[in-house]
Amino acid sequence: MGFDARQIIADLRDGKGLPEPAARWFADGLASGTVTDAQAGAFAMAVLLKRLSAGDRVGLTRAMRDSGQVLVWDMPGPVVDKHSTGGIGDATSLLLAPALAACGAFVPMISGRGLGHTGGTLDKLEAIPGFRVDQSVEDLRRITRSVGCAIVSASGDVAPADRRLYAVRDVTGTVESIDLITASILSKKLAAGLQVLVLDVKAGSGAFMKTGTEARALAEALVQTANGAGCRTTALVTDMNQPLAPAAGNALEVFEVMDVLAGSGSGARSRLWQASVALGGEALARAGLAADAADGEARIAATLADGRAAEVFGRMVAAQGGPADFVERYGDHLPRAPVVLAVTAPEAGYVRVIDGTALGQAVVHLGGGRLRGGDRIDPSVGLSGLAALGQGVAPGGPFALVHAASEAEAQRAAAEVRAAYTFSGRAPEPVPLILERIG
Repeated sequence: MGFDARQIIADLRDGKGLPEPAARWFADGLASGTVTDAQAGAFAMAVLLKRLSAGDRVGLTRAMRDSGQVLVWDMPGPVVDKHSTGGIGDATSLLLAPALAACGAFVPMISGRGLGHTGGTLDKLEAIPGFRVDQSVEDLRRITRSVGCAIVSASGDVAPADRRLYAVRDVTGTVESIDLITASILSKKLAAGLQVLVLDVKAGSGAFMKTGTEARALAEALVQTANGAGCRTTALVTDMNQPLAPAAGNALEVFEVMDVLAGSGSGARSRLWQASVALGGEALARAGLAADAADGEARIAATLADGRAAEVFGRMVAAQGGPADFVERYGDHLPRAPVVLAVTAPEAGYVRVIDGTALGQAVVHLGGGRLRGGDRIDPSVGLSGLAALGQGVAPGGPFALVHAASEAEAQRAAAEVRAAYTFSGRAPEPVPLILERIG
C-alpha cells in the first residue's frame, strides 16, 4: 500500500488515527529526509492536538525504534535499563548501572546530556578525566559483557527518526505532546534491545512535569506503550520539589555518587540512595532476579553497602578510559572550582519551598550547563550543601555552597540561590520521595 505524507497528516488532523504501516512509512521518511521539515512540523502539531490511541502510540514508537539500528543481545542474564525524565541532583544512573550489574543484570545504558535546567548523565561522567561516552556498538557490547554495564551516548544510527522529529518539535511548539514524548523516550531505549526497563518520572518544581497529575499521565503512557512494544516496564513517580542529592553540578554530583558507593556517611541513606534502591528493586523484580520489589531493594542496598557496586563502577570507569584507581582516589581526580562561597540565611527559619528550576538555571549560568548547543561545560562548578525542605537554618548560617570560576560569578549565583529558597517559621509537612508506582 502506498502512503503520502499529506494524506497521513490529513488523517491525523481529521481524527482518523495513525495505523502502524503509516507510522512506519512516516518514520522512514523522517530518517531518510523524504519527509520535509514542514510536513514533520504539521505531523507533530496534528498529534499534539488530536492525540493518539494507545495502539497507535505503540505503533509510532516501534516505527521510530526501527528507523535505525536495533541491538540484539546474547547475554547470560537479563538486559535491563532505567530512564529518568530529568531533575536536579539526579545521579541515579551512576549508581543503578553498577548496582544492577552486581546483581546479575546486564546494563547497556544509552544516556543523554543536560537538557534545559537539568543535568545530563553523560556530562557528569565526563567530569571524570579520560572517561569516553562515545563508544562503538562493538565496544558497548564488549564492555557490557565483561563489566556488566556501560553508559554511553547514542550513535547516529539509533532512532534517527526521533532525532529529526525532536529537532522539529523544539521549534514548532509541540514539545509538550505526551504521545511524542513517549515515542521519543522509548524509541531510543527500545533500540538498545532491552528486556526490562524501569522509569523514574519526576514531579515538582525541579522537574519538567510540575504536577503529580502531569507526571502520572506521562508515566501511564510510557508504561503502557513500552509493555505494548514488548519490554517489561514499571514506572515510579517521584518527588522533585527539592534536589535529589544535596548537590547540583557535574563533578559535585559524582562526589555524591561516590559517597553513596562508599556505603557510609551522609550518602548511605540519602534521597539519592533511596531513589536508586527503589528503582533497582523494581528492575530486579521485573527481570526475575528478585522475588519481588522488596527483595530487589534489599539486594541493591546490599551491593551499595558491601562495595560490590563500587567495584563494578570502578571497572566501568577504567573500561571507558577513566583512571584505573578512580574509586580509591576520586577526590584527587575530580576537578574543583577555584572559588567556593557560602550562601547564608538572612534570618532563622525552616526551608519551606525550593524552586528547583531556578537552582538548575543557576548551575547553567555558572557554566555547568549549556545555554546553546555547542557551549563547553565547566565540570567543576555548581552547588553543594543544599539545605533540604524542612531543614532549620540559623540567622547567618549557610544553606548552600556555590562553586564558581570567579568571585563575581559566585556572587551572582549566590543571589540566584537565595532567591530560589523560601523560609518560614514553621517546617512544611514532609512529602514522600516515592509518590506512586505504575505498572
